[in-house]
Amino acid sequence: MKEPRIYNSRWDKARLSFLRSHPLCVMCSQQGRTEPATVVDHIKPHKLKEALKSGSREVISKAQVLFWDKKNWQPLCKQHHDSTKQRMEKRDVVIGCDVNGMPLDPNSHWFK
Repeated sequence: MKEPRIYNSRWDKARLSFLRSHPLCVMCSQQGRTEPATVVDHIKPHKLKEALKSGSREVISKAQVLFWDKKNWQPLCKQHHDSTKQRMEKRDVVIGCDVNGMPLDPNSHWFK
């Protein structure tokens, strides 16, 4: 079965426009560092590929809404996108500390 293609020229244009308006990695900023963003990350995973494979119009529609919702986008550097964000999604925790050394995860035991 052919792999669904979700990233195309429409996405490329939207991504470039978003990065022009949001040029810095938000995770680096939370850590007190200034690094350029190169990736537009979906804060909540859209799972559009899985939706397309399912064939369900309702599931596809929900995934498309989440995919194109700019409130669900955040600018990240490649390192944060490819490592930190992936670990966060797998573990369902926020990884990292702020400039004062406090955990970014609001559910951390440090806040209890």
